[in-house]
Amino acid sequence: MSAPVKAAAASKPENTAAAPPRAVGREYFEALLIAAIFLGFTNNFLIKTFYIPSGSMEDTLLVGDHLFVNRFIYGPARTALERRLLPLRDVQRGDVVIFRSPKTPQQDLVKRCVGLPGDTIRIVDKVLFVNGRQVDDSSYAAHRDPRTFPDRPAFSPQVRLRDNFGPFTVPEDHYFFLGDNRDHSYDSRYWGAVPRHLIKGRALLIYWSYGGQTPDGAWHGWRSKLVQIGRTATGFVTKTRWSRTFHLVR
Repeated sequence: MSAPVKAAAASKPENTAAAPPRAVGREYFEALLIAAIFLGFTNNFLIKTFYIPSGSMEDTLLVGDHLFVNRFIYGPARTALERRLLPLRDVQRGDVVIFRSPKTPQQDLVKRCVGLPGDTIRIVDKVLFVNGRQVDDSSYAAHRDPRTFPDRPAFSPQVRLRDNFGPFTVPEDHYFFLGDNRDHSYDSRYWGAVPRHLIKGRALLIYWSYGGQTPDGAWHGWRSKLVQIGRTATGFVTKTRWSRTFHLVR
């Protein structure tokens, strides 16, 4: 009697021969290509990642926060059916938004929307008014400089606009943005309202927050990049702000 192993081997169908190495390699290549296309589409049209290099949005967003940004939400709804079925909407007051800088279009900024098209914005002694009504922004806005500069020619425009601004009416298809760290933010007070076409998406979720040294977003060469990667890897466990992981941006 033949051993069971040999019997099984003898009855093995001929069509189960191993695929040639070239065919296996092609399958892996096709799978990786499809995955790359999917991730590229997702990153460009649905969810994109950004990180925070400056403190203009503290304490809502800290230096080293890494974000998922919803790029789909502000997309155009061309029909009534799309508006009803798809999770699309216009920018709203209070949204934390990613957009291209009107002054430096290759740079992305993150600020909070405080003014919609047609709104009249005014700041009096650091207090924000929209359409003549004082805005209660105490839950997110911070004023860390105890000084308040009056709107007088003796002071530079930099500090006068910071604490006293407007009135300014937001143009059509434009939005007015302020940083939550109001005394240390370069925003619409200085470069005006942001055109609709520069808006990229709404900050959605902090997926990782790193408390170590964070790059400033500029390219400083491969050596600097490798050093930064090494520092991040060695400090990942000890310098990660675990309490901010998966924190919704509001």
